[in-house]
Amino acid sequence: MRTVFDDELAERLMRYARIDTQADPTSSTTPSSAKQYDLLNMLVAELEQLGAHALRLTDYGAVLATIPATTTTATPTVAFLAHVDTAPGFNATGVKPIIHRNYDGGEIVLPDDPSAVLSPKSLPYLGTKVGEDIVTASGTTLLGADDKAGVAIIMAMAGHLLRHPEIPHGPIRICFTPDEEIGRGVHPKLPADLQADVAYTLDGAHLGEIVYETFSADAATVKVQGVAIHPGWARGKLVNALHLAAKIIDTLPHATLTPETTDGRQGFIHVHTLTGTAAAAELHFILRDFELEGLRAQGELIQQVCAAVQAGEPRAQISCTITNQYRNMRYWLEHDMRPVELAREACRQVGVEPFSVPVRGGTDGSRLTELGLPTPNLFTGMQEIHGPLEWVSVQDMGRATRMCLKLAELWVGERAEARAAPATPDHTEGTSDRVG
Repeated sequence: MRTVFDDELAERLMRYARIDTQADPTSSTTPSSAKQYDLLNMLVAELEQLGAHALRLTDYGAVLATIPATTTTATPTVAFLAHVDTAPGFNATGVKPIIHRNYDGGEIVLPDDPSAVLSPKSLPYLGTKVGEDIVTASGTTLLGADDKAGVAIIMAMAGHLLRHPEIPHGPIRICFTPDEEIGRGVHPKLPADLQADVAYTLDGAHLGEIVYETFSADAATVKVQGVAIHPGWARGKLVNALHLAAKIIDTLPHATLTPETTDGRQGFIHVHTLTGTAAAAELHFILRDFELEGLRAQGELIQQVCAAVQAGEPRAQISCTITNQYRNMRYWLEHDMRPVELAREACRQVGVEPFSVPVRGGTDGSRLTELGLPTPNLFTGMQEIHGPLEWVSVQDMGRATRMCLKLAELWVGERAEARAAPATPDHTEGTSDRVG
């Protein structure tokens, strides 16, 4: 179904996608990459032109703006968020977005790499989009619909509300964050700066998807200090840190506890970085599970493996640090499902049937919810994210825009709950253990 927002959304997405905003996990700055400001500053200028109020770019790289209430009815302040950064795992430089008008249901061959083919045979959701307008990259980069589709949707919604003050709604807060892809999207100052009672991230996938359950997440950093010596005189003296690092990886379960061997509600341990030399090496893991018990078990397993490898080579020094990243938003939202139920009703009122499934990932909303601001995640249409086959339907984006507009109206007259300090189900913010 086509919407009045389609042309604007396509233009915005393609314009935003051309801007390289890739996050840098090795950087200690905020934002992690200066180039994210290229889009952040553009959004500030566009919101100013639209007439947004209380507009500012914070010192931690978040764009904040207000759309004033158009009703005198006491109404909770609702925030809509999207992140401007793109994932660091695949090329994001030189993105050339392409719009495939009136998709005919066949294969889409991406011109800069003819081996990159979107086919409804392998991508069943694509097969449901016949007649719609599909946006892709050219084959050698990701597209960045994650989450520039969300950015475009929020900007289209903001513009519409500011042009139509006759639409009844309470105070609306707009927020664009950096560094979501590397787990730094929610700065400690953000919840207070948002000044919202409820929030939504536009960072979801399939049409109608309303997410209120995500992974809980920890990170593990393992450091291996070996014994360095010239290899010509190494007999009985060298302790190769890379060999020990490889042994740690090899000892962990591969058949049942990695991303490529799990799905549904199964958690995983994922080693994503190994760096170093024979003298010293460092491994980085992400740990994911829907339940805290499973997440703790994963951390304990890595620590046990490190301890066993350490015991086999006492001349080495091996440390394992487990750090809290975010928690399953369900732990808090299940106590007050109004934000989810109103999102579902907004979907139905624009002709979209809502559904909710546990999502094998997290959003800025996971952390915001944990910090006391209930923040479910809403669909944008983005598909095959973080790689060259990434695509999105403009019409899915249009329906997401209409849903957000309806959602703003549905909150009119709802009661704002007092936001007490959140009761976390896991009081351990992180542990650091040296084994051996």
